[in-house]
Amino acid sequence: MDLVGSTVTHPAPVASPAGPRESDDPPGLRDLHGSFDGRRVWHVSCGDVINRDRCLTVLVDQNKVVLVGPPGETAVLSTGQLGQLRDALREAAEQAER
Repeated sequence: MDLVGSTVTHPAPVASPAGPRESDDPPGLRDLHGSFDGRRVWHVSCGDVINRDRCLTVLVDQNKVVLVGPPGETAVLSTGQLGQLRDALREAAEQAER
């Protein structure tokens, strides 16, 4: 049984009255983040152990990085999804340090 199946990246909702802006983010993260209540939020697609689509969320709360996984589930990530999570965590850590 293959525990790691294909998943789809779900873009985060972006609430910006100023309209779209150019991003300096790595190409893999451009469609993975948005903002909520003035805070940046990243969503990384993953799966669970029975191959259902799930999502990890990374956000910054004041000076802390918060990683939210699927409730009561195990997140299974492919190599590409691990890279996206790594990039999201790196960006969130940089934002938390500001």
